[in-house]
Amino acid sequence: MKRLTNQQRLLGGAAAAVIVLGGGFAVWSMTRGPEAPAEAAAEAEEEHGAGEALEMDAARIQAAGIVVAPVGSGSLSAEIVAQGTVVGTPQGEAVLAARADGVITRVSLRLGDSVRAGQTVALIESREASSIAAERATAQARLTAARQALAREQRLFDAKITARQDLEAAQTVLAEAEAESRRTSSAAAAARVSGDGRSTGVVSPINGRVTESNATLGAFVTAGTELFHVANASQIEVQASVSADDAGRIAPGDRATITLPEGEVQATVRSITPGVDAESRAATVLLNVSGVGGLRPGQAIAVRIYTRDAGTSEGVSVPEEAIQTVEGREVVFLRTAAGFTAAPVIVGQRSAGRAQITSGLTAGQTVATRNAFLLKAALGAGEVEH
Repeated sequence: MKRLTNQQRLLGGAAAAVIVLGGGFAVWSMTRGPEAPAEAAAEAEEEHGAGEALEMDAARIQAAGIVVAPVGSGSLSAEIVAQGTVVGTPQGEAVLAARADGVITRVSLRLGDSVRAGQTVALIESREASSIAAERATAQARLTAARQALAREQRLFDAKITARQDLEAAQTVLAEAEAESRRTSSAAAAARVSGDGRSTGVVSPINGRVTESNATLGAFVTAGTELFHVANASQIEVQASVSADDAGRIAPGDRATITLPEGEVQATVRSITPGVDAESRAATVLLNVSGVGGLRPGQAIAVRIYTRDAGTSEGVSVPEEAIQTVEGREVVFLRTAAGFTAAPVIVGQRSAGRAQITSGLTAGQTVATRNAFLLKAALGAGEVEH
């Protein structure tokens, strides 16, 4: 393996890095072994770039924005590429609606604000709130009177002044009063009636952020009007559309990946709808996401699903951006303990941003994907010094 000295790399590598990153790219160091014998010079020149090492630590890799990913097993035919949408789970989305007719008298939060579960987002002044509060107050007064009447009857009965039926009648009245008090209290709690009995509250049932707001101060709204939408960005899933034929190849538990600018997000198939949509003729695949960094509800994404026969299919595949051309040969940059090594490969079919590797790689190896061209540039800088 040919190696360049640190001084040579600093001169050649710095110039290439400045051109590629506008002065922001870190200097790479490369080393070179002893010169090849004269009779092997032609062969070495032909294989320049293959097997050459680029020394780079993890900090420089991150600063350069280079992303690495494992080599996927299975041929491209074992992968299904589908369009998906990020949506909230049933526990991650909530619609906040008016609980009674009335006028909006207070709006506490705006679009994008954080909200806690149980927090009042708006108040609606309503006649229904006043009626509910009045019923609750009346029921509580009757409950108090029934308790006092029972206590009086109990004393009279103990003194053998009244009959048992009078005591039992007082007990029945108390039970009815308690039931009515519970009913009116539950109605007031469900309507979120305020302490003064004038307003009903619009309360969020989940933690999250306000993603939609239709509440205008002073506006009259009817019961059931949607005023706010709240979403929790950590409670999401992905819905992907696939053809009916592809749906038959997918099973719960199959692995999937989502490609983002920051890298790949891992996912797992949770379920597949048993039928297809009448208009789109597509089935829906629901995926659970491992980590939600970079994903937001409503976001459109590309999903790659690895079917259950992927592990037994021959061949491996990598993102197309991992493949670089050096001296007319296609190579990928293998991650090593010291940095990267250029490895020549033979590329088969390409599909949806992926390329099948028929020779030169094995599953489980790690290669540079995003910004791999920067490693090619550094290799080119070494070629100038060659």
